[in-house]
Formats: sequence, C-alpha cells, structure tokens
Amino acid sequence: MNYIVTTTHRSEFPHPITLLRGQALVVGERYEGPEGWEDGFLCQAEGQQPGFVPAPVIGRDAQGDALATADYCARELDVNPGQRLRRLRTLNGWAWCMPEAGEAGWVPLEKVRVVE
Repeated sequence: MNYIVTTTHRSEFPHPITLLRGQALVVGERYEGPEGWEDGFLCQAEGQQPGFVPAPVIGRDAQGDALATADYCARELDVNPGQRLRRLRTLNGWAWCMPEAGEAGWVPLEKVRVVE
C-alpha cells in the first residue's frame, strides 16, 4: 500500500528505542496524550534511553518479567506534505513506511492518505 503525506510530521525522539526479540524490558507508564494513540508504554532497555513501545511488542516470560516479543525500532520519519511513502506495516495508529530515499520509520496514520 502506498501513502501520500498530508501533514508535516517531525520526530521529537532523536534516539529511538530499538529492541531485539527476547530483549528484557522495564515497562513504565502508559502513553496518555491528546493524539489518542493506543497502547504505547514507556519502556527501558539496557543501554538505551527510554522510549514508547506498543503493547503488542511487550510480552512476559514464565517468571513474569517483560520482554520484547519481536524486533522493534521506534524511529519516526520526518515527512512533508506531498511526500510518497510505501507502507510496510501498521501498528497502534502508526505506519512503518519506506520513503523514496532513506531509512524506514513510523508515521502517524492521521498524517497520510492512501494513494494508488
């Protein structure tokens, strides 16, 4: 699926949390903001700054300790209106997209529309 950006988005997190499946996490507060993004939790992983992680990426082991259920990177894309993106995945109101040039990252679904 392809998108066109309708509204500028700028990341506020220059050092996104990046997780490997099975990596230990410390799960903190649930995100509560005006955007209404669902089920994001502020998590810490060893050697990284805290970052928001979607609930589907957070699991528990047999002892009840939190861990990443999949590889995950919280990198957000800086995008401008008119920019074209290729969607690779959606999760919790965000799309993991590949721009025409550069690395993939997350963009809020409210800032894009589907194009053919």
